Formats: sequence, C-alpha cells, structure tokens
Amino acid sequence: MRKILVVGAGQAGLMLALGLQDRGYDVTVVSDRTADEIRGGRVMSTQCMFGTALAHERDFGLDLWAGAAPDVLGLGVSVAGPDGGRAVDWVGRLDAYAHSVDQRVKMAAWLDLFAERGGSVVVHPVGVADLEWYADRFDLVLLAAGKGPLAGMFDRDPERSPYTRPMRSLAVSYVHGLGPRPEHDFPAVRCNLVPGVGELFVIPALTLSGPCDILFFEGVPGGPLDVFQGVRDPQAHLDLTLRLMKQFVPWEYDRAAGGVALTDAHGTLSGRYTPTVRRPVVELASGGLVLGVADVVVANDPITGQGSNNAAKCAALYLAAIEARGAGKFDRAWMTETFEAYWAHAAAVTKWTNAMLAPPPAHVLTLIGAGTAHQAVADRFANGFDDPADFEEWFYTPERADAYLAALGGPSGAVGEP
Repeated sequence: MRKILVVGAGQAGLMLALGLQDRGYDVTVVSDRTADEIRGGRVMSTQCMFGTALAHERDFGLDLWAGAAPDVLGLGVSVAGPDGGRAVDWVGRLDAYAHSVDQRVKMAAWLDLFAERGGSVVVHPVGVADLEWYADRFDLVLLAAGKGPLAGMFDRDPERSPYTRPMRSLAVSYVHGLGPRPEHDFPAVRCNLVPGVGELFVIPALTLSGPCDILFFEGVPGGPLDVFQGVRDPQAHLDLTLRLMKQFVPWEYDRAAGGVALTDAHGTLSGRYTPTVRRPVVELASGGLVLGVADVVVANDPITGQGSNNAAKCAALYLAAIEARGAGKFDRAWMTETFEAYWAHAAAVTKWTNAMLAPPPAHVLTLIGAGTAHQAVADRFANGFDDPADFEEWFYTPERADAYLAALGGPSGAVGEP
C-alpha cells in the first residue's frame, strides 16, 4: 500500500486525503489544528463554490451540506455612479447552483470524517526539518498548506506572476440580519464595483450558526477602503464595514437597516497578500521532493472567488494522476507534468483574476454596461465564475467583445470611465 502524506487541512488537502483514503492508499494528514480548534477559531476565508467544483465534491462523496447551505442561483454586478447611485445594476442566472460553506464548518467536518474512517491525523506545526523526516518515510509528500510559511519554499515563477505586491486590502465580516435585495427575487452573490476605490461582495453562506451573509471588501491599497489594518475588535471591524458601505454602496447598506450582527466573535478577517504562481516542486536537502497543491502553487487574489474552486479542481486532477501512476515513482518529471495539467486550467483563472485587478479598459466597461440591456451578457458573465476559460472568447480584446455584442444586436449601456 502506497504511503502518502498531505500537509494541510484545507479544501484541496482534505479532498485529496479523503479521496486517496477511499481508494485504499495509506494516508496521513498533518494539520496545525484539531477539528475542534478549527471549528472554534476565526473565519479563514470567503468562498463560493460553483457548479463544477461542487460536482467534484459530490464525486468524492463530500457534499455534506446540500439542503443546509443556501442555494446561490445567480451573480449580480452593480457599478457605483458619481451621484452615489448605481450606474449599472444587473444579475445573471447561473446554470447550476453555487454554495458557500464556512471553512470552519467544512474543514472540521472533513477532518473528523477522515479520522473516523481510520485515517492518521498528526496535529503539529510543520517545519522544513519535519518535511525532511517525512520525505524519507512516504512515497509522496503533498504540501497543501496554502498561505502558510512553507509555501515560501517554492520559487516564484516570474513569467506567470505579473504582480510583485498586494493589489487589494481584504476585509471580511460574517453577519446575520442582512435583508434581501428587494429588486431581485432569488439569492445571488452581489459584486459591487466602486471605480478607483475597490469592491464589495455580498455572499449568501452557511456558517456555524446557520445561514448568513458574508460582507467582503476588496480595497485598492492606499485608498479609502484600505483602513482595516490594526482593527482587532470584531465589533469595531463590523462598524467600520457598515460605515464604508453607507458611504460607497448605500444600496447594500440599506439591507442592513433592520440591524445586522456578527455571526460569532470570530466572524471577521482582514489582510492582504501578493498574487503569486510558484514552481511546483521543492527538493529538500536530503534529495526528497515535495509537490505543491492548489494555493501553494497558484495563489490568486480572491476578487474572482476562485480559491476554493481551484482547490477542488486541483484535488480532483491530482487524485486522478496519482491513481494513474500506479506503482511508478513519484519523481520530479511526474510532479511537474501533474502540475502543468492543473495549470492548463488554472492559467485561465489567473489571467481573468489578474485582469479584474487592473483598471478596466473601455471595451470591458462596455461589456459590463451591456449586461443591463442583454440578459445573455449577464448570464454569460455569471457562468464565467464556473468556467473562466470562456472569457477568452469574448472578454479580453475589443475585437472579440465587439463581435460578441454585435451578434446580440450591438453594445448598450456602456459604463463611463472611472
């Protein structure tokens, strides 16, 4: 029986561990926290998993929250106008529902499930010396501790990493009590764009205490939303979030008029990181090899909500590659080939995410504006969150955007330059 070590108890690491366990591998998971510590800790992320990623979870037998998590049926875009109103406001229908499950709920449950099924769980912070020890005792070592210090062992790939600094300041609040958007009669992720300032995303989700909403600000560094550093008190964090909503996205602030409250004392998060693609393999001093997984090797800004989706797709691809390897050695060539197969998907995500972090060119403003008049544009944009490769066909160049809009009857409702 082949022995595999997974370092990290997140979306990709636990999916891989449970999938390998189900197929008869001898799997050990190393986590820096127990399931109870995860469950009782601070929120770790925002997340919204779309149809393809959820299908992978179902294939793994891990879709444990169907019927409990709110079904997200659409994705809407609003653009703030100079008068404080909305210059653009539309919502696209998703072809398949999406779900957002607090990772404290999901990862704690999956870690418990892995242990209940006989998996070995080691609770211990991992350093380089530990990896040396593990590499000598396991057939394959997978590092899935996405944004931890060990990710820095993997060299940055400059050709695939155009940014050298954080492009957004991030601030998250999980809340109860947010009212519905009165103009739409189905649950949707709301993307509110404030030109030159940043974005507010509102995500229907499931947390420890039931259904909730996630308020997620992405602020341009140095701008008016980049003010959460040093805010440690959760209520002060929420109060600041609400003040900024009232100033920049008052239509969303109106939903809080009935009173909102944090879901729990650990329901806030803030920070920033540099979007980075890393080389997939690290060779240890002993000669042992470590393969990076998901966010370890492709860490995009969360502006397009792709982190957990990428993680699920990476886990499914890596699992298939491990099975296909049979008794063959997990050498550098195999590791590189496996990552490149994942990169064939992740490249499209990275291109789209990096494009959304930059000031939008005129043709993108026209496309966003056209979503108001053309439901097909709104729906296609929404479903691009599930399949970002589709943006290549209509989004990146003026020529393809013009051809697409012409086929729909011409551009309409263009957004002015910020």
